[in-house]
Amino acid sequence: MKNYYSTVDNVVLTFSDIEENNGFEEITVLFERSNDHGFDFAEGKLPNNMFYKTYGFSEDELLELERYLRNNNFLIWEIAREKEGVIVA
Repeated sequence: MKNYYSTVDNVVLTFSDIEENNGFEEITVLFERSNDHGFDFAEGKLPNNMFYKTYGFSEDELLELERYLRNNNFLIWEIAREKEGVIVA
């Protein structure tokens, strides 16, 4: 992923620039955590705040990550728009 957002409890959240898909804007998000064999990950899209690829995180952890994503959704969009040069008023 291109843009760093946060590290909480050794889980790193990064996100893509704003992408267009069928006329709708979306952002790909990726949570990663190192493990003994590589990385655990959860990849999804904003604005729907759901994961479509996961490995290594428990169901409870995924629910917590989804909640974190919902709570930070607005800030991620704001940062992505600023990187595009779009002024957020």
